[in-house]
Amino acid sequence: MLIVCPTCATSYMIDPASVGPTGRAVRCARCKATWFATPGKPAGPPSVSAFVDGVIAEAEAEAQGAPSPPPPVFDAPPSAPPSLPRAESPFAPEPQGFDTEARPENDTHQEQAFDHGTALPDTINVSDSPPLAPHHDEAYGDGGNAFFSGPAPHDAEDGASFTARRARLKAKLKKDGRKSRWIAVIVALIAFNIALIGGRSYIVRHLPQTASLFAAIGLPVNLRNLEFEDIAISKETQDGVSILIIEGRIVNTSRKAADVPRLRFAARTAAGQEVYTWTMQPPRTILGPGDSMPFTSRLAAPPANAADVLVRFFTTQDVNGGLK
Repeated sequence: MLIVCPTCATSYMIDPASVGPTGRAVRCARCKATWFATPGKPAGPPSVSAFVDGVIAEAEAEAQGAPSPPPPVFDAPPSAPPSLPRAESPFAPEPQGFDTEARPENDTHQEQAFDHGTALPDTINVSDSPPLAPHHDEAYGDGGNAFFSGPAPHDAEDGASFTARRARLKAKLKKDGRKSRWIAVIVALIAFNIALIGGRSYIVRHLPQTASLFAAIGLPVNLRNLEFEDIAISKETQDGVSILIIEGRIVNTSRKAADVPRLRFAARTAAGQEVYTWTMQPPRTILGPGDSMPFTSRLAAPPANAADVLVRFFTTQDVNGGLK
């Protein structure tokens, strides 16, 4: 049967007959503690958890400076009827070099006690049954760094599982890194485009040649914040002279007042070639935020090949070109 010391948790496998049918006080060979042991159900093979608990308890006791248990020796035989068979301990060690089973030295005294009916002491020592937990040197192996001399059966599986998880994690991190780089590139391009579109007025103001580039991609830049609306071209005849009439409105699209420069008109052919140009002063030179003003220009005797009229504001390039 299996008994466990309630003080130091050392486990012993002893013969059930040694405690008798009513129980007996026993003393631990390790810590000398005494307790009353009663017979129970026949103990099967010790479980792994009990073995591990014993190893841990013994290791903690060694760390706290408790003395190692002496070699297992029975102090006294059990008080059982002589006719009962004696069960051999499954943990009894075999001496090297002999085929016969080894018995403790005091087995002779035990048999004599049974033969003569000698009364046994009330308290017996359980040192003859070795503790289920191995000694410190056996439990800790080389250097005292491990509980068992060999790896647990599931250690290899755990190692393989850990290696597989580590490989999967490494592959995932590598994939996420590539994805993050692509996301960073896309975000950078989007931010660049937003800055380019939002700041195109600033760019054109300092680099006027980029105005045509923005206009080509459908993002014209209006530095004056003035626009033409409702442009209408018509003709009439007065005193036999043909007159070309251009009407429209100028609108301030900003939230602040804007200066209105001179207006430039160009009569063009169907091929887009300018055949005649002229200018005029606007009705007002300053236009308030969101305001608009109408304008009208007349050209007497326009060129016969004029197909349309282009209206825009007068620029410094027009001055350099000699238009007045």
